[in-house]
Amino acid sequence: MKRVYLVPNIVTAFGLACGLFVIFKVNMVEPGSGDYEMVQTSAFLLLLAAIADFVDGALARAIRAESEFGFVFDTLADAVSFGVAPSVLLLKTLSLQQSTFLSFFAATGAMIYALCGVLRLVRFNVKAVAAKGNAQLEAAEKKHFTGLPIPAAAAAAVSANLFWLAPLVKPWIELEPNHRAIFLSCVMMFLGYLMVCRLKFPSLKMLHLRIPSFHLAFLTVVTAVFFLYGILYFFALILALAAWGYILVGLILSIIRMIAGKKSKTLEDFEPEPDDEKD
Repeated sequence: MKRVYLVPNIVTAFGLACGLFVIFKVNMVEPGSGDYEMVQTSAFLLLLAAIADFVDGALARAIRAESEFGFVFDTLADAVSFGVAPSVLLLKTLSLQQSTFLSFFAATGAMIYALCGVLRLVRFNVKAVAAKGNAQLEAAEKKHFTGLPIPAAAAAAVSANLFWLAPLVKPWIELEPNHRAIFLSCVMMFLGYLMVCRLKFPSLKMLHLRIPSFHLAFLTVVTAVFFLYGILYFFALILALAAWGYILVGLILSIIRMIAGKKSKTLEDFEPEPDDEKD
């Protein structure tokens, strides 16, 4: 009988509980009645789920508690928290009449996002299993992701929803309900495409900062102060900048690589995966 390690799976279960709480909570309100406070609370819970998703894997590797059960459990938790929850949250914040083209369009956008999120996780698992025991493939997997990671996609989806509801934004830019529904539905489809595309997105593990310890600690403290201040007072703006800034960086790196061509060594780690690759 294979061992099932408790501590990493408890962290995974906590992340899953955050995602399930968002789904159940928003389903208790009427469609279109989701306000800024509800979306903000949901965003905080999904951020906790993202932190748990990062911690459980790091913890399992640190204490050598990796298992097949934990691997599958983590995938299912990600599918619920980052695939289903943002889609449900979007539909609950839109005020749409049933049996209309706009409601169908919004539901299609939400379904495409969720489906692509699941496909993204399946491809990631297949590649992770194939890379097991191969040092070169494992090193490549740590440098970048093929397709937008689903936690980043969830952050981008929720931040786009939250941004247009933010009291800070409404006095300057306010979309009509129908226009907001069309825009957010298109955003969900775009994020779905990014998750299943062959473009590479950078991993934080590839960062190697050669900075003296004192300077690094000082910069970390200063960055943390500004980040925490931004979360407290400008949460919608900070979340949108962080999520969409990451996507923009990944797209720019991939575009530069495609312009440079396969013969160039410029950003060769960001060469898109060939379309004929068998997953």
